Order: sequence, then C-alpha cells, then structure tokens
Amino acid sequence: MVTTLPPAPQGPQTEPGRVPSRVSDRLIVALDFPDATAALACASQLAGSISWFKVGLELYFAAGDSIVRELKKRGHSVFLDLKLHDIPNTAAAAVRSLARLEPDLLTVHAAGGRTMLQAAAEAARSVPKPPHLLAVTVLTSLDAVALAETGVPGAPIEQALRLGRLAAECGIDGMVCSPAEAAALHSALPKALLVTPGIRPAGSDLGDQKRVATPQFALAAGAGMLVIGRPITAAADPKAAAQAILNDMAKSNPTK
Repeated sequence: MVTTLPPAPQGPQTEPGRVPSRVSDRLIVALDFPDATAALACASQLAGSISWFKVGLELYFAAGDSIVRELKKRGHSVFLDLKLHDIPNTAAAAVRSLARLEPDLLTVHAAGGRTMLQAAAEAARSVPKPPHLLAVTVLTSLDAVALAETGVPGAPIEQALRLGRLAAECGIDGMVCSPAEAAALHSALPKALLVTPGIRPAGSDLGDQKRVATPQFALAAGAGMLVIGRPITAAADPKAAAQAILNDMAKSNPTK
C-alpha cells in the first residue's frame, strides 16, 4: 500500500542545522540547470510537494543572486551549495557576502583546514541572519583510487570521518557526505546534521556518482536530509517522481 503524504507547505519547517521532523522537509531537490528559466519552471512543477531546493555552482554562475532571491521570495528553503574553499579571510568574506541572500544552508570544503573552517563559522555567526554551514567531506564522485591520486591514502570513509570530526571541532553545523559514510559519521557525531547527495532510487542511472544508495538506506544510516536531482528533475513527471521518493522515505519511518 502506497502512503500518500500531504503537500509540503512552503518555507522551512524546522531550524536548519537540526533534522527536520517531517519527511517532506528532508528531501532537497537539486536544481542543476543551466539557466534560471528551466530551474524555476521545475520549482513551479514541484511547488506544494517540495519546500527545499539546492542551488549549485552551475545554476548560481548562470543566474547569480537572483535565483536565490526568487526561490526565497516563493517561500522555499535554499541549500546554497557553492563549496567555498579558499584562504581563511577570503572564505569568511564570502560567507558574509552570501549571507545577505539568506540561504538556509551553505557549504564549505572541510579540506580547507581548521583555520578556514573556524573563520567561516565565525563569519556566519557575525551576520544578522546566519546561514547554517555544512562541511563537504568527500565528493560522491570520488572513490579510493581517485582519492589516492590526490595524495589521500585509505578509504573514503576514513577521510570523511577525519574531515567530519575536524569540521565539528570548528563549529560547523553539519556535513555533506555520501550515504556510504553516513552511518559512521552519525555514530561519531550524533548531533551533526548529515546531508547526503548520491541518492538514487532503485533502478536509477548512477550518472557520474560512485558512492550511492537508495533513500531508505541513507535515512536508516543516519542521514538527516537527502539531495536528489536527476531522478526527479529529468523525469517525465517530476512531481510524480518526487512523490514516489517521498513515499519511499516515509516507509522507513525516519522520524521515529
């Protein structure tokens, strides 16, 4: 029997940095489009079912601040996934600059190191409406071989734990990790919000992802929020695809 969820109201229904209490607020749809017209058309199709949207590098570079402002104007919550990674002063300045858009979640690279992470966290706390920061641990497109090529030995889970612990010590609210590392990070850092990309419903094309899992697996492993793009945005009926994923998430009873 399929569980039908009520439409999700617009806007955040929980304090970012904490796991949302409702299933419908735990799904973030990635608007990975080359222009604002296509992104906003998809957001309009999903209105009433989805309240969270991710704006990444492709869309932000194409549309700039206006896409974040428009999504916020429509009452949506925005995960601004720009993966800031620079010297501490520059990263902190970028956080303060982006904070004027009032994103709900904003990413920095944990690999930027302790001083950069601390500077970013301090910058976020210094603004009137601070974004909640997430530290990106290991990209879901990387595996052990790819990590080794960059000089990082060991398995991705080892690097994710190392960087996750560092980010938590620096005052970062949560981490971005693959579903494969979610259980270990949740066990080590139970208070951190874990946001997991690389989510693919059973039978979906993996695309360029290496470390993926189904929605139920990720939630059971301790993921707080899931990021899903192409399985929804490239579907013939994006709203139906999103609803099917929400139904699948509901079966795992993630808020129990």
